[in-house]
Amino acid sequence: MAPQVLGRALVTAKWLSEAVRAGRVGPSLRVLDASWYPPQERNARQEFKERHIPGASFFDIEECRDQASPYDFMLPSESHFADYVGRLGVSNDTHVVVYDGDELGTFYAPRAWWMFRAFGHKEVSVLNGGFKNWVKEGHPVTAEVSQPTPAVFKAKLNTVLLKTFEEMMQNVGSLRFQVVDSRPEGRFRGTELDQGLESGHIPGAVNIPFSSFLTETGHEKSIEEIQQIFREKKVDLSKPLAATCRKGVTACHIALAAYLCGKRDVAIYDGSWSEWFHRAPPHYKVSELKRNK
Repeated sequence: MAPQVLGRALVTAKWLSEAVRAGRVGPSLRVLDASWYPPQERNARQEFKERHIPGASFFDIEECRDQASPYDFMLPSESHFADYVGRLGVSNDTHVVVYDGDELGTFYAPRAWWMFRAFGHKEVSVLNGGFKNWVKEGHPVTAEVSQPTPAVFKAKLNTVLLKTFEEMMQNVGSLRFQVVDSRPEGRFRGTELDQGLESGHIPGAVNIPFSSFLTETGHEKSIEEIQQIFREKKVDLSKPLAATCRKGVTACHIALAAYLCGKRDVAIYDGSWSEWFHRAPPHYKVSELKRNK
């Protein structure tokens, strides 16, 4: 069955709807809505209360993060993550399916997918096409909020999947790993503001906007198309690779796309441009805007 390929990194709406109808959502299968939107635009938690996939729980990325960090959405501690997902009924034996309600089809779900993997959980999948296509295809929705039985989750951080500021700084000189930046081209080049921040990129980074991997309908492109995108940007999937973005969210689309091609060890620079902008020396911030002044 196609969705089972590569550790089920993606599952189809058809596969999940059959699991929902068969009553399989429970201790062995948990569905999590990982939506997040700018507060002035949409209220993710309120939308979840009004309409979600039956049996799903809300995975609040604002709660499941390092609250002490000055940067958005940084990974929480092992114990924080374990406690949080345990309360959502997720154990180490649970197959987790994550989705979000973004208009693109998928935006935050790959971040939740990567977080589970970063804390040692292998059985985690993204719903291909997201909630938008789930609704479009006529699959069931509900306003009923389920109360999952709490479970015990043991988290162990896999540092292979994570890059720190110090490692990114060292790499500018050593070039030990490739760096792909998933932000839109204007922000990568430094020609447009990035949510109020001056933009630009880390020296040596390659730009592949995360939306490149999505079809017009919001589904993930085929493995062949994804491989071609990496080839065109001269990114070698047989060599070490780290992904970055604005705050470590869309970078996870790079990790997911590479995973579908068989590369399971893409690291995420968790601080991404938010941290780099504030901590890196000026000559380590490449911007066409500065060059043109």
